[in-house]
Amino acid sequence: MQRLYDFLRRHPTGVDSFWAVLLFGMAMLQVAGSYNTTRERLIAAPTVFALCGVVSLRRRWTVPMLWLTVGTGVYQLATGSQPNLANLAMLVIVYTVAAGDVPRWISRAALGLGLLASPVTGLRWGVDKNDVYADVFFVLMLIVPFALAWVLGDSLRTRRAYYAQLIERNQRLEGERAAQAKIAVAAERARIARELHDVVAHNVSVMVVQADGAAYVMDVAPEQAKEALQTISGTGRQALAEMRRLLGVLRTGEPQESEDYVPQPDVEQIEVLVEQVRTAGLTVDFKVEGSPRPLPTGVELTAYRIVQEALTNTRKHGGPGASASVRLVYFDDGLGLLVEDTGRGAAHELYEDGGADGAGHGLIGMRERVGMVGGTLDAGPRPGGGFRISALLPLKK
Repeated sequence: MQRLYDFLRRHPTGVDSFWAVLLFGMAMLQVAGSYNTTRERLIAAPTVFALCGVVSLRRRWTVPMLWLTVGTGVYQLATGSQPNLANLAMLVIVYTVAAGDVPRWISRAALGLGLLASPVTGLRWGVDKNDVYADVFFVLMLIVPFALAWVLGDSLRTRRAYYAQLIERNQRLEGERAAQAKIAVAAERARIARELHDVVAHNVSVMVVQADGAAYVMDVAPEQAKEALQTISGTGRQALAEMRRLLGVLRTGEPQESEDYVPQPDVEQIEVLVEQVRTAGLTVDFKVEGSPRPLPTGVELTAYRIVQEALTNTRKHGGPGASASVRLVYFDDGLGLLVEDTGRGAAHELYEDGGADGAGHGLIGMRERVGMVGGTLDAGPRPGGGFRISALLPLKK
């Protein structure tokens, strides 16, 4: 049954043609049986052909079929050919125009012509020329079908427009959701890229420094080489644990609760980070000013990553003999960070406009992290040599 229904929906002209043929047969039988003379039958035949053609082609050529109907009505008035069953096509075309995708004025014109046809028919072929009330009743009875046909068609047109609007709105919402999903995915990828960069760059940097030191003292100071290898082992395990955590987030969207789970670093772990960097051979002066207190998780993670990246850059770009200082300042409405070093600093293009040619990703990550918590960041060479990173992270209430 559903296949038949779908077939009929795909071939509306065929369905209309079927009803047109049926109407044509009934109308021709009426003309042959009710009309008295051959002349009347010949005059009526063109109206039957025309109006049945209107029924057949009403959905393919709606407006031309309306004007063909009007012309047929004028022909009937001019020749005096009485209405027959084929005149039902006038109701059909009024309904079709009201329901179709045609200009509004044409729909109203079809209604007006249908209502006008009723009194004209009453005057031309009234029930009883001597009974005014009968003629009036006859006209009213003709007006009602035309009005109902137009109202039904217009209601269908309104429902179709409303349905089309719902579909368009749904498609627009789906498009907006897809765009938001892409934005969310891009933001998450950027966050994970920052995390991976911070974990890999810092820990691998420590491991490289320790490995170089171990290779240098392997023969002359085996104990120092052993300590360096132990530092490399511990740093590697820490890096692997943090990367497992990030991969767990990628796979499931939630941190994995396991023995390898590493919590998000916070401000308290900055001191541990500084000690790790000192062990790697970089002299770091660390001070905390103000009254330490709990901070939002995002602010604590941002502060830790900024210090981590700054010290990593010092080891990479500072050169031999470089030292660094880290200052954490607790304000009433925020947390201040100041990381300075006495090294050679970084190339100008690494901190201007976020880096160039794939370099400077750490500074890009810093700016993105600070921006996410509504803070400000200033990075660049310091007077007298070296590099300076200053950040202010507000505490949103």
